[in-house]
Amino acid sequence: MPRRNLLALFVTLAVCLVSWMAREASPYGRRFGDVLSTIEKLYLKPVNEQALFESAVNGVMATLDEHSSFIDASGRSDFETLLNQEFVGIGLQLELNSDRSGLTVLSPIVGSPSWKSGIQQGDQITRIDGKSTADMTLKQAVELLRGQRGTSVRLDVVSHSSPTPREIVLERDRIKVESVLGDRRRPDGTWDWRLEGRPDIAFVRIRSFGDHTAADFELAIEHIENGPATEKELAGLVIDLRDDPGGLITAAVDVCDLFLNNGLIVSTRGRSTGNLTKERLATAGSCLEGVPIAILVDSQTASAAEIVAACLQDHSRATVIGSRTFGKGTVQNVVPLWDGEGLLKLTTAEYLRPSNVNIHRNTNDDDNDPWGVTPNPECELTPSGEVLEKLAQWRRLRDCVPPRQETDSMPTKDPESKGGDSSFADLPEKVDPVLNRAISWITQKQSSSQHEN
Repeated sequence: MPRRNLLALFVTLAVCLVSWMAREASPYGRRFGDVLSTIEKLYLKPVNEQALFESAVNGVMATLDEHSSFIDASGRSDFETLLNQEFVGIGLQLELNSDRSGLTVLSPIVGSPSWKSGIQQGDQITRIDGKSTADMTLKQAVELLRGQRGTSVRLDVVSHSSPTPREIVLERDRIKVESVLGDRRRPDGTWDWRLEGRPDIAFVRIRSFGDHTAADFELAIEHIENGPATEKELAGLVIDLRDDPGGLITAAVDVCDLFLNNGLIVSTRGRSTGNLTKERLATAGSCLEGVPIAILVDSQTASAAEIVAACLQDHSRATVIGSRTFGKGTVQNVVPLWDGEGLLKLTTAEYLRPSNVNIHRNTNDDDNDPWGVTPNPECELTPSGEVLEKLAQWRRLRDCVPPRQETDSMPTKDPESKGGDSSFADLPEKVDPVLNRAISWITQKQSSSQHEN
Protein backbone atom coordinates (compact mmCIF):
# COMPACT_ATOMS: atom_id res chain seq x y z
CA MET A 1 0.00 0.00 0.00
CA PRO A 2 1.40 3.48 -0.83
CA ARG A 3 2.73 5.42 2.14
CA ARG A 4 0.20 8.21 1.62
CA ASN A 5 -2.65 5.71 1.97
CA LEU A 6 -1.06 4.32 5.12
CA LEU A 7 -0.95 7.76 6.69
CA ALA A 8 -4.58 8.32 5.75
CA LEU A 9 -5.43 5.01 7.40
CA PHE A 10 -3.66 6.06 10.58
CA VAL A 11 -5.65 9.29 10.74
CA THR A 12 -8.89 7.36 10.48
CA LEU A 13 -7.75 5.02 13.24
CA ALA A 14 -7.23 8.03 15.51
CA VAL A 15 -10.76 9.18 14.73
CA CYS A 16 -12.06 5.74 15.66
CA LEU A 17 -10.50 5.97 19.10
CA VAL A 18 -12.20 9.31 19.79
CA SER A 19 -15.58 7.89 18.78
CA TRP A 20 -15.85 4.20 18.06
CA MET A 21 -19.24 4.62 16.49
CA ALA A 22 -18.34 7.49 14.12
CA ARG A 23 -17.96 5.12 11.18
CA GLU A 24 -18.88 7.78 8.68
CA ALA A 25 -15.39 9.31 9.11
CA SER A 26 -14.07 7.40 6.08
CA PRO A 27 -14.39 3.99 4.40
CA TYR A 28 -11.32 2.82 6.33
CA GLY A 29 -12.88 3.96 9.60
CA ARG A 30 -16.09 2.10 8.83
CA ARG A 31 -14.21 -1.06 7.90
CA PHE A 32 -12.09 -0.91 11.01
CA GLY A 33 -15.19 -0.37 13.11
CA ASP A 34 -16.78 -3.41 11.50
CA VAL A 35 -13.74 -5.52 12.38
CA LEU A 36 -13.82 -4.41 16.03
CA SER A 37 -17.56 -4.95 16.27
CA THR A 38 -17.26 -8.46 14.84
CA ILE A 39 -14.46 -9.38 17.25
CA GLU A 40 -16.44 -8.07 20.22
CA LYS A 41 -19.52 -10.09 19.27
CA LEU A 42 -18.04 -13.38 18.10
CA TYR A 43 -14.58 -13.90 19.63
CA LEU A 44 -14.36 -16.77 22.11
CA LYS A 45 -13.22 -14.61 25.04
CA PRO A 46 -13.88 -11.02 26.13
CA VAL A 47 -11.49 -8.52 24.50
CA ASN A 48 -9.96 -5.21 25.56
CA GLU A 49 -10.90 -2.60 22.96
CA GLN A 50 -8.01 -0.31 23.90
CA ALA A 51 -5.48 -3.13 23.52
CA LEU A 52 -6.97 -4.09 20.16
CA PHE A 53 -6.81 -0.54 18.91
CA GLU A 54 -3.21 0.04 20.03
CA SER A 55 -2.17 -3.24 18.40
CA ALA A 56 -3.75 -2.06 15.17
CA VAL A 57 -1.97 1.29 15.33
CA ASN A 58 1.35 -0.45 16.04
CA GLY A 59 0.71 -2.64 13.00
CA VAL A 60 0.21 0.44 10.83
CA MET A 61 3.39 2.05 12.15
CA ALA A 62 5.37 -1.14 11.54
CA THR A 63 4.75 -0.75 7.80
CA LEU A 64 6.56 2.62 7.85
CA ASP A 65 10.25 3.12 8.62
CA GLU A 66 11.91 1.76 11.76
CA HIS A 67 12.04 5.17 13.45
CA SER A 68 8.30 5.91 13.25
CA SER A 69 6.31 4.55 16.16
CA PHE A 70 3.27 4.91 18.40
CA ILE A 71 3.94 5.65 22.07
CA ASP A 72 1.09 4.81 24.42
CA ALA A 73 0.29 6.58 27.67
CA SER A 74 2.47 4.23 29.73
CA GLY A 75 5.54 4.94 27.61
CA ARG A 76 5.05 8.68 27.27
CA SER A 77 6.77 9.59 30.55
CA ASP A 78 10.00 7.76 29.73
CA PHE A 79 10.05 9.19 26.20
CA GLU A 80 9.58 12.76 27.41
CA THR A 81 12.26 12.27 30.06
CA LEU A 82 14.75 11.50 27.28
CA LEU A 83 13.99 14.75 25.45
CA ASN A 84 13.20 17.05 28.38
CA GLN A 85 16.12 15.61 30.38
CA GLU A 86 14.08 15.88 33.56
CA PHE A 87 12.06 13.61 35.82
CA VAL A 88 10.51 13.71 39.29
CA GLY A 89 12.18 11.54 41.91
CA ILE A 90 14.96 11.60 44.50
CA GLY A 91 17.99 11.33 42.18
CA LEU A 92 19.62 7.96 42.81
CA GLN A 93 21.61 5.84 40.37
CA LEU A 94 21.26 2.23 41.53
CA GLU A 95 22.33 -1.27 40.60
CA LEU A 96 21.16 -4.69 41.75
CA ASN A 97 23.40 -6.63 44.09
CA SER A 98 24.80 -9.69 42.34
CA ASP A 99 23.03 -11.97 44.85
CA ARG A 100 19.77 -9.96 44.49
CA SER A 101 19.94 -9.15 48.22
CA GLY A 102 19.13 -5.50 47.64
CA LEU A 103 20.20 -2.33 45.85
CA THR A 104 23.56 -0.56 45.85
CA VAL A 105 23.96 3.17 45.26
CA LEU A 106 26.19 3.87 42.26
CA SER A 107 25.94 7.60 42.79
CA PRO A 108 23.52 10.26 43.97
CA ILE A 109 22.73 12.82 41.27
CA VAL A 110 24.42 16.08 42.16
CA GLY A 111 22.01 18.59 43.69
CA SER A 112 19.20 16.03 44.12
CA PRO A 113 17.39 15.21 47.38
CA SER A 114 19.57 12.09 47.69
CA TRP A 115 22.73 14.15 47.28
CA LYS A 116 21.61 16.68 49.90
CA SER A 117 20.71 13.90 52.37
CA GLY A 118 24.26 12.54 52.46
CA ILE A 119 23.61 9.23 50.66
CA GLN A 120 26.87 8.12 49.07
CA GLN A 121 28.29 5.72 46.54
CA GLY A 122 28.32 2.17 47.93
CA ASP A 123 25.42 2.67 50.38
CA GLN A 124 22.86 -0.16 50.48
CA ILE A 125 19.14 0.55 50.11
CA THR A 126 17.40 -2.24 52.07
CA ARG A 127 13.82 -0.93 52.12
CA ILE A 128 11.70 1.55 50.17
CA ASP A 129 8.58 2.70 52.00
CA GLY A 130 8.83 -0.40 54.18
CA LYS A 131 9.18 -2.83 51.27
CA SER A 132 12.28 -5.00 51.24
CA THR A 133 14.51 -4.51 48.20
CA ALA A 134 15.60 -8.16 48.27
CA ASP A 135 14.63 -9.74 44.91
CA MET A 136 13.30 -6.37 43.75
CA THR A 137 13.96 -5.45 40.11
CA LEU A 138 15.36 -2.08 39.11
CA LYS A 139 12.10 -1.29 37.34
CA GLN A 140 10.13 -1.97 40.51
CA ALA A 141 12.53 0.20 42.52
CA VAL A 142 12.24 3.09 40.06
CA GLU A 143 8.43 2.91 40.18
CA LEU A 144 8.55 3.20 43.98
CA LEU A 145 11.08 6.02 44.01
CA ARG A 146 9.35 8.21 41.43
CA GLY A 147 6.07 10.00 42.03
CA GLN A 148 4.52 13.40 42.30
CA ARG A 149 6.71 16.37 43.12
CA GLY A 150 6.48 17.28 46.82
CA THR A 151 5.52 13.80 48.01
CA SER A 152 7.81 11.79 50.28
CA VAL A 153 9.52 8.42 50.14
CA ARG A 154 11.15 6.59 53.06
CA LEU A 155 14.43 4.69 52.63
CA ASP A 156 16.32 2.33 54.92
CA VAL A 157 20.02 2.86 54.20
CA VAL A 158 23.07 0.91 55.35
CA SER A 159 26.49 2.57 54.99
CA HIS A 160 29.99 1.13 55.14
CA SER A 161 30.66 3.18 58.24
CA SER A 162 27.68 1.77 60.14
CA PRO A 163 25.99 -1.65 59.73
CA THR A 164 22.87 -0.33 61.47
CA PRO A 165 20.18 0.79 58.98
CA ARG A 166 19.18 4.42 59.21
CA GLU A 167 15.86 5.76 58.01
CA ILE A 168 15.90 8.69 55.60
CA VAL A 169 12.76 10.49 54.43
CA LEU A 170 13.19 12.34 51.15
CA GLU A 171 10.85 14.70 49.33
CA ARG A 172 10.58 14.06 45.60
CA ASP A 173 11.67 16.91 43.39
CA ARG A 174 12.42 17.66 39.76
CA ILE A 175 15.72 16.05 38.76
CA LYS A 176 17.78 17.27 35.83
CA VAL A 177 19.39 14.47 33.79
CA GLU A 178 22.91 15.39 32.73
CA SER A 179 23.78 14.98 29.06
CA VAL A 180 27.10 16.86 29.06
CA LEU A 181 29.88 15.24 31.08
CA GLY A 182 33.59 15.74 31.69
CA ASP A 183 36.54 13.41 32.22
CA ARG A 184 35.75 12.58 35.87
CA ARG A 185 33.85 13.73 38.90
CA ARG A 186 35.43 15.67 41.69
CA PRO A 187 34.37 14.84 45.27
CA ASP A 188 32.21 17.98 45.34
CA GLY A 189 30.24 16.68 42.36
CA THR A 190 31.60 19.10 39.76
CA TRP A 191 33.29 17.93 36.56
CA ASP A 192 36.96 18.05 35.70
CA TRP A 193 36.96 19.21 32.06
CA ARG A 194 40.66 18.47 31.55
CA LEU A 195 42.00 14.99 30.86
CA GLU A 196 43.76 13.35 33.76
CA GLY A 197 47.44 13.03 32.82
CA ARG A 198 47.01 15.55 29.96
CA PRO A 199 45.70 18.77 31.52
CA ASP A 200 46.43 20.60 28.27
CA ILE A 201 43.59 18.68 26.57
CA ALA A 202 39.92 19.37 27.34
CA PHE A 203 37.36 16.57 27.26
CA VAL A 204 33.57 16.89 26.89
CA ARG A 205 31.22 13.95 26.42
CA ILE A 206 27.67 14.39 25.12
CA ARG A 207 25.44 11.50 26.14
CA SER A 208 22.33 12.67 24.23
CA PHE A 209 20.85 15.83 22.70
CA GLY A 210 17.91 17.25 24.63
CA ASP A 211 16.44 20.49 25.90
CA HIS A 212 19.42 21.38 28.14
CA THR A 213 22.29 20.00 26.06
CA ALA A 214 23.33 23.06 24.07
CA ALA A 215 23.28 25.40 27.08
CA ASP A 216 25.17 22.90 29.24
CA PHE A 217 27.74 22.31 26.48
CA GLU A 218 28.30 26.05 26.10
CA LEU A 219 28.77 26.33 29.87
CA ALA A 220 31.38 23.54 29.74
CA ILE A 221 33.26 25.39 26.99
CA GLU A 222 33.19 28.56 29.12
CA HIS A 223 34.74 26.62 32.02
CA ILE A 224 37.42 25.35 29.65
CA GLU A 225 38.17 28.78 28.19
CA ASN A 226 38.17 30.56 31.55
CA GLY A 227 39.79 27.89 33.71
CA PRO A 228 42.22 28.64 36.55
CA ALA A 229 45.45 30.35 35.59
CA THR A 230 47.29 27.30 36.88
CA GLU A 231 45.88 25.17 34.03
CA LYS A 232 48.08 24.61 31.02
CA GLU A 233 47.41 26.37 27.74
CA LEU A 234 44.82 24.43 25.77
CA ALA A 235 46.36 22.16 23.12
CA GLY A 236 43.10 20.61 21.96
CA LEU A 237 39.51 19.63 22.66
CA VAL A 238 38.03 16.13 22.52
CA ILE A 239 34.24 15.83 22.02
CA ASP A 240 33.10 12.28 22.75
CA LEU A 241 29.91 11.32 20.87
CA ARG A 242 30.26 7.55 21.23
CA ASP A 243 27.07 5.70 22.21
CA ASP A 244 25.13 8.94 21.69
CA PRO A 245 21.75 8.06 20.11
CA GLY A 246 21.03 11.67 19.18
CA GLY A 247 17.88 13.59 20.05
CA LEU A 248 16.84 17.13 19.18
CA ILE A 249 18.20 18.49 15.89
CA THR A 250 18.00 22.03 17.31
CA ALA A 251 20.46 21.09 20.08
CA ALA A 252 22.89 19.68 17.52
CA VAL A 253 22.66 22.86 15.43
CA ASP A 254 23.37 25.03 18.48
CA VAL A 255 26.43 22.95 19.41
CA CYS A 256 27.84 23.23 15.88
CA ASP A 257 27.16 26.96 15.81
CA LEU A 258 29.54 27.48 18.72
CA PHE A 259 32.51 26.54 16.53
CA LEU A 260 31.54 28.18 13.23
CA ASN A 261 31.46 31.80 12.07
CA ASN A 262 29.29 31.14 9.04
CA GLY A 263 28.18 28.48 6.59
CA LEU A 264 25.69 25.66 6.39
CA ILE A 265 25.25 23.39 9.41
CA VAL A 266 22.60 20.98 8.11
CA SER A 267 19.75 20.94 5.61
CA THR A 268 16.47 19.05 5.86
CA ARG A 269 14.24 17.87 3.04
CA GLY A 270 10.63 16.81 3.55
CA ARG A 271 7.96 15.24 1.36
CA SER A 272 6.05 18.48 0.96
CA THR A 273 9.14 20.39 -0.22
CA GLY A 274 10.37 17.76 -2.68
CA ASN A 275 13.87 18.76 -3.69
CA LEU A 276 13.71 21.99 -1.71
CA THR A 277 15.65 22.07 1.56
CA LYS A 278 15.41 23.95 4.81
CA GLU A 279 18.87 25.17 5.70
CA ARG A 280 20.26 25.78 9.19
CA LEU A 281 23.08 28.34 9.01
CA ALA A 282 25.80 29.27 11.46
CA THR A 283 25.76 32.71 13.06
CA ALA A 284 28.71 35.04 13.49
CA GLY A 285 31.13 34.35 16.32
CA SER A 286 32.88 31.16 17.40
CA CYS A 287 34.79 29.84 20.39
CA LEU A 288 38.15 28.11 20.78
CA GLU A 289 39.32 29.44 17.42
CA GLY A 290 42.51 27.75 16.30
CA VAL A 291 42.20 24.97 18.89
CA PRO A 292 42.27 21.49 17.28
CA ILE A 293 39.08 19.49 17.86
CA ALA A 294 38.83 15.69 17.79
CA ILE A 295 35.38 14.08 17.70
CA LEU A 296 35.09 10.47 18.87
CA VAL A 297 32.39 8.31 17.23
CA ASP A 298 31.35 4.67 17.00
CA SER A 299 28.65 2.52 15.42
CA GLN A 300 26.09 3.74 17.99
CA THR A 301 26.65 7.44 17.26
CA ALA A 302 23.38 8.44 15.60
CA SER A 303 21.02 11.18 14.49
CA ALA A 304 21.77 14.57 16.10
CA ALA A 305 25.23 13.32 17.14
CA GLU A 306 25.96 12.51 13.49
CA ILE A 307 24.92 16.03 12.51
CA VAL A 308 27.60 17.48 14.80
CA ALA A 309 30.32 15.09 13.59
CA ALA A 310 29.42 15.56 9.90
CA CYS A 311 29.12 19.34 10.08
CA LEU A 312 32.41 20.00 11.85
CA GLN A 313 34.16 17.46 9.64
CA ASP A 314 32.84 19.05 6.43
CA HIS A 315 33.95 22.49 7.61
CA SER A 316 37.41 21.06 8.49
CA ARG A 317 36.81 22.29 12.04
CA ALA A 318 37.23 18.84 13.58
CA THR A 319 38.84 15.48 12.84
CA VAL A 320 36.58 12.47 13.36
CA ILE A 321 38.17 9.46 15.07
CA GLY A 322 36.75 5.99 15.78
CA SER A 323 34.44 3.83 13.66
CA ARG A 324 31.72 4.54 11.11
CA THR A 325 28.54 5.89 12.68
CA PHE A 326 25.04 4.39 12.74
CA GLY A 327 23.53 6.19 9.77
CA LYS A 328 20.26 7.71 11.01
CA GLY A 329 19.56 10.71 8.84
CA THR A 330 15.83 11.21 9.24
CA VAL A 331 13.81 13.67 11.30
CA GLN A 332 10.89 12.62 13.48
CA ASN A 333 8.10 14.94 14.57
CA VAL A 334 6.27 14.09 17.78
CA VAL A 335 2.52 14.68 17.63
CA PRO A 336 0.40 14.46 20.83
CA LEU A 337 -2.80 12.46 20.36
CA TRP A 338 -6.09 12.17 22.19
CA ASP A 339 -5.54 14.61 25.06
CA GLY A 340 -2.22 13.09 26.01
CA GLU A 341 -3.20 9.42 25.81
CA GLY A 342 -0.52 8.76 23.21
CA LEU A 343 2.22 10.19 21.02
CA LEU A 344 2.86 9.68 17.32
CA LYS A 345 6.56 9.76 16.41
CA LEU A 346 6.52 10.11 12.65
CA THR A 347 9.36 10.51 10.17
CA THR A 348 8.70 13.75 8.26
CA ALA A 349 12.05 14.68 6.69
CA GLU A 350 15.61 13.62 5.99
CA TYR A 351 18.71 15.69 6.62
CA LEU A 352 21.88 16.19 4.62
CA ARG A 353 25.35 17.21 5.78
CA PRO A 354 26.88 20.50 4.53
CA SER A 355 28.58 18.68 1.66
CA ASN A 356 25.06 17.61 0.55
CA VAL A 357 25.96 13.97 1.15
CA ASN A 358 23.38 11.62 2.60
CA ILE A 359 23.72 10.43 6.22
CA HIS A 360 20.81 7.98 6.41
CA ARG A 361 21.48 4.29 5.82
CA ASN A 362 18.62 2.82 3.80
CA THR A 363 17.60 -0.82 4.04
CA ASN A 364 19.41 -1.89 0.87
CA ASP A 365 22.60 0.12 1.46
CA ASP A 366 25.89 -1.72 1.91
CA ASP A 367 29.28 -0.56 3.17
CA ASN A 368 30.16 0.97 -0.20
CA ASP A 369 27.19 3.35 -0.20
CA PRO A 370 27.37 6.86 1.29
CA TRP A 371 25.81 6.88 4.75
CA GLY A 372 26.77 7.79 8.28
CA VAL A 373 29.97 9.60 9.16
CA THR A 374 33.27 7.94 8.28
CA PRO A 375 36.35 8.79 10.36
CA ASN A 376 39.09 10.83 8.74
CA PRO A 377 41.90 8.97 6.95
CA GLU A 378 44.16 7.00 9.32
CA CYS A 379 41.73 7.73 12.17
CA GLU A 380 39.49 4.66 11.91
CA LEU A 381 39.69 2.40 14.96
CA THR A 382 37.28 -0.19 16.38
CA PRO A 383 38.25 -1.63 19.79
CA SER A 384 37.47 -5.26 20.64
CA GLY A 385 34.43 -6.22 22.68
CA GLU A 386 36.61 -7.04 25.68
CA VAL A 387 38.22 -3.61 25.59
CA LEU A 388 34.83 -1.91 25.27
CA GLU A 389 33.45 -3.84 28.25
CA LYS A 390 36.34 -2.76 30.48
CA LEU A 391 36.08 0.78 29.16
CA ALA A 392 32.38 0.95 30.06
CA GLN A 393 33.11 -0.16 33.64
CA TRP A 394 35.96 2.33 33.96
CA ARG A 395 33.89 5.18 32.56
CA ARG A 396 30.98 4.42 34.87
CA LEU A 397 33.26 4.70 37.91
CA ARG A 398 34.61 8.04 36.75
CA ASP A 399 31.09 9.37 36.17
CA CYS A 400 30.05 8.59 39.75
CA VAL A 401 30.47 11.01 42.63
CA PRO A 402 33.27 9.66 44.87
CA PRO A 403 32.36 9.06 48.53
CA ARG A 404 32.85 12.30 50.42
CA GLN A 405 35.17 10.84 53.01
CA GLU A 406 37.80 10.46 50.30
CA THR A 407 40.41 13.19 49.96
CA ASP A 408 40.02 15.87 47.35
CA SER A 409 43.04 14.53 45.49
CA MET A 410 41.90 11.96 42.94
CA PRO A 411 43.89 8.72 42.74
CA THR A 412 46.14 8.11 39.80
CA LYS A 413 48.06 5.12 38.61
CA ASP A 414 51.67 5.07 37.54
CA PRO A 415 51.49 5.26 33.72
CA GLU A 416 54.15 2.57 33.54
CA SER A 417 52.26 0.11 35.75
CA LYS A 418 50.90 -2.98 34.06
CA GLY A 419 48.39 -5.78 34.44
CA GLY A 420 44.97 -6.13 36.01
CA ASP A 421 41.55 -4.92 34.98
CA SER A 422 40.91 -1.26 34.41
CA SER A 423 40.20 0.65 37.59
CA PHE A 424 39.13 4.18 38.36
CA ALA A 425 42.77 5.10 38.84
CA ASP A 426 43.87 4.18 35.31
CA LEU A 427 44.79 7.14 33.12
CA PRO A 428 42.39 7.71 30.19
CA GLU A 429 44.97 7.14 27.47
CA LYS A 430 45.86 3.75 28.98
CA VAL A 431 42.26 2.49 29.00
CA ASP A 432 40.64 4.05 25.94
CA PRO A 433 42.40 3.32 22.61
CA VAL A 434 40.15 5.68 20.61
CA LEU A 435 40.78 8.52 23.05
CA ASN A 436 44.48 7.66 22.95
CA ARG A 437 44.42 8.06 19.17
CA ALA A 438 42.83 11.49 19.61
CA ILE A 439 45.49 12.48 22.14
CA SER A 440 48.21 11.43 19.69
CA TRP A 441 46.57 13.44 16.90
CA ILE A 442 46.33 16.57 19.07
CA THR A 443 49.94 16.12 20.19
CA GLN A 444 51.06 15.91 16.56
CA LYS A 445 49.10 19.06 15.70
CA GLN A 446 50.67 20.82 18.67
CA SER A 447 54.16 19.73 17.63
CA SER A 448 53.60 20.85 14.03
CA SER A 449 52.33 24.24 15.18
CA GLN A 450 55.33 24.79 17.44
CA HIS A 451 57.68 23.78 14.63
CA GLU A 452 56.05 26.27 12.25
CA ASN A 453 56.42 29.03 14.80
